[in-house]
Amino acid sequence: MSDADQRFLPEDNARQIFAPLEFRNLTVKNRLFRSNISGTFDDYNGHGSHTRINWETRFAKGGVGAIISSFTPVTVRGRILTRYAMIDKDDKIPFWTRVGESVHEHDCRFIMQLSHSGRQQDMGGIENYFREAPSSTSRKDFFHGILAKAMTKPEIAETVEQFAQGARRAREAGLDGVELHGANGYLITQFLSSGINDRTDEYGGGWEARARFVLEIVRAIRREVGRDFHLQMKINGVDHNDWLYPWEKKGNPLDETVDICRLLLDDGAGVDAFHVSSGSTFPHPRNPPGDLPIRELTRWYDGLLSQGVRTHLNYAIFSNPIAGPLFRRYWIWRRGKVIEGINLDYARAVRDAVHAIDPSVKVICTGGFQHASKIAGAIRSGACDGVSIARPLIANPDLPGMLRTAEGPPPGKECTYCNKCLINDLENPLGCYELSRFDGDTFEARYDAMIAEVMSVFEPPAYR
Repeated sequence: MSDADQRFLPEDNARQIFAPLEFRNLTVKNRLFRSNISGTFDDYNGHGSHTRINWETRFAKGGVGAIISSFTPVTVRGRILTRYAMIDKDDKIPFWTRVGESVHEHDCRFIMQLSHSGRQQDMGGIENYFREAPSSTSRKDFFHGILAKAMTKPEIAETVEQFAQGARRAREAGLDGVELHGANGYLITQFLSSGINDRTDEYGGGWEARARFVLEIVRAIRREVGRDFHLQMKINGVDHNDWLYPWEKKGNPLDETVDICRLLLDDGAGVDAFHVSSGSTFPHPRNPPGDLPIRELTRWYDGLLSQGVRTHLNYAIFSNPIAGPLFRRYWIWRRGKVIEGINLDYARAVRDAVHAIDPSVKVICTGGFQHASKIAGAIRSGACDGVSIARPLIANPDLPGMLRTAEGPPPGKECTYCNKCLINDLENPLGCYELSRFDGDTFEARYDAMIAEVMSVFEPPAYR
């Protein structure tokens, strides 16, 4: 905690955190947003499950002001993992209506994240197995080696319409808004990033041309849902596209991101808020910032071996007793020392720029938040208007209550940023897998307590 943070009492911090946040078309009861994270809880065909309703309701009960849904594909060609609920057809509307109703019972808003994987597709299912992933480029992604093919203009137009229809369905489901996932390496990032987009047509080149795709999406969404439905955009402050290979292009710097955000305001008819992250791949040392659990990665990465042309090399590195720990050290070095609030400088630059044009546009910042002084300090300083939280809420779904009366979780119960939740999600239910956080006199007792907590998302069951 900095000296500046220490000057404020817990009640001062609580007033900052739990003040309502008013967007143009939406009011959220506090400044805490559950960020876009979820497990493979749903049916293979993209229909939602009772377990996902339990999952989302857990955080609404815990006291967050709004939930940003997990990655929600607008088409089966754009899913990152199987068993994620989609919004690709009208037959998905009833499920999302039920999710919204359950969350709303706890005075919590629900914002659907409209998403498309592009070439960043971990396990896209049998529908995508024999196909090159659609992207802005025909170059494979440099981490997993997922093969890609540059989208044609008709394919771009079709995808724009898929986003627009996804927004329409979200509104018809009674949800409170939508977010475009334009960060962390997914399809919109693949068009926006100068480190990825190598097109020579009107969708490539300078930053304004690279932003044409997402601007068309924004306008198509407004055509479908009007100007009174909340629309926000998740975007990288800086791409850091050269994190793994220094010879790769760095991607978008902060000044280009600021220019893109100004463009997406679209004279008052564009986005209502920006959600600032960083990193042009997922995972990335800066997203989610923390550790790289090599043992868990070796155990669960095998499910990706058939997906890309670099996955066998990655697995060999992760499982090697020398190369694995070296890669982990490299990962941590590329992350840097800051975890909580890692993106605040980027958020501040975006907020300053868009507020100069339209003060009603808000900025949310993500990055490991779990302490009241850090959250309140970020808001108080003008770096952002609210924060989004994922892993610390997985560790402590009741974190908002802790922040209201204390600095954060008690000793031994904080999120350790170990990222074991992220790695286990490849094959197991999403949850906290950091054994040290669970009580018990023996390893077996702590392990049983951990598994009981992980499996609690399945309660109550759909049928008894």
